[in-house]
Amino acid sequence: MQYLPRHDEHEVVQGFFVLALDVSERRQAEQALRELNETLESRVQERTEALAEVYERLLKEMATREQTQAALRQAQKMEAVGQLTGGIAHDFNNMLTGIIGGLDLIQRYIQSGRHAETQRFIEAAATSANRAAALTHRLLAFARRQPLNLKRVELNELIDSMRDLLSRTLGSHIRIETDLQAGLWAANSDENQLESALLNLVINARDAMPDGGTLRIATANVQLQHQGEIGELAAGRYVTLSVADSGCGMTAKVLASVFEPFFTTKPIGQGTGLGLSMIYGFTRQAGGHVQITSTLGEGTEVRLYLPAHQQQPQTAAVAGEAGGALQAQQGESVLVVEDDPAVRLLVLDVLEMLGYRALEAADGNRAVEVLGTDEHIDLLITDVGLPGMNGRQLADIARQRRPDLLVLFMTGYAEQAASSGFLDPGMDMISKPFNLDELAKRVRDMLIAADRR
Repeated sequence: MQYLPRHDEHEVVQGFFVLALDVSERRQAEQALRELNETLESRVQERTEALAEVYERLLKEMATREQTQAALRQAQKMEAVGQLTGGIAHDFNNMLTGIIGGLDLIQRYIQSGRHAETQRFIEAAATSANRAAALTHRLLAFARRQPLNLKRVELNELIDSMRDLLSRTLGSHIRIETDLQAGLWAANSDENQLESALLNLVINARDAMPDGGTLRIATANVQLQHQGEIGELAAGRYVTLSVADSGCGMTAKVLASVFEPFFTTKPIGQGTGLGLSMIYGFTRQAGGHVQITSTLGEGTEVRLYLPAHQQQPQTAAVAGEAGGALQAQQGESVLVVEDDPAVRLLVLDVLEMLGYRALEAADGNRAVEVLGTDEHIDLLITDVGLPGMNGRQLADIARQRRPDLLVLFMTGYAEQAASSGFLDPGMDMISKPFNLDELAKRVRDMLIAADRR
């Protein structure tokens, strides 16, 4: 409310003008606005608390889901082991029967002086042992734990060398075509595993074309510009091997399960379901990728992406060629560390037979004691899976005391040895079981390579 004086002509106040403004509505509006703000703040607080609760529940559900998936994977693994156990036990028992029975008969014939009759039992025992070794390697490939012998592989030459075998495998009712890129880069892969993968793919293709058809094998160079362009592959150079058939193809549901262990569409007794799983494991372990496409009624194509081989000086090859004889050249000293007495005795006998001076230790601690003496040692041969101090730890200690010491790892199960960075310069690895010539050549080549440095 405002007051203004009213004057006459003589400037005498005669009265007042009163100006009144009703602010009730404004006050009401301000009050309503305050109440609205308070309501909004309350609602925001309530909503924030509700979202926090939802977030907490989501985290718990994600954790529960991850635990459930982990339990499911473990259950599937145990189921896989259960399915494998019966067949593997049967196969190994047959192989062991051939080995144990053969050795028993050899011993009996030797004791009775019938030496000439032992050869066939020696051959039978060796055959059984080699079959057992091959089965072990296949199982390790399935588990992706088999150390790969990654080296330069000329893929086109490998395919050409297998052409007759593949043709016989397919039969006369299936036509085989090849499209091999000229100037194909060399692949960095395991040649034996790659041969097995190709043969498995061809067998799968054959089974998908019971009434005949066409099988096409192709190779190509691929340059990936960025990571994730194909699967999880990093950018770089790759060589592809594709096997395509004109068979029955697969539904989307079947296609989604083809890499699962023991999944197969073949009748009982005609397939184990391990083929594609093993191929997948081998390819991933070698740093590659598997891509599969299929159209029902038209056919299937499987494409392997393999890292291109990086050109390097062929030091090992030169050393191997120069090795020639496997005998020791200068009576070199070798320290053998192996906890299995039978394996240790075998390696020691082979080395001494070849003219090496062989020292032995049953574990890492004893080996460290030997390394701490004044004994001259040119090469350390050690098992990776030693009890207590493992082979890699022993090698590190040995290198601290003797920086130039050569190290050859022996292993039958070495996931870490297959991984990048396990082997330093002057180190190598040989997989059990190995034959004696292979061991002798590896030792000779390492010593010659060291002399050339």
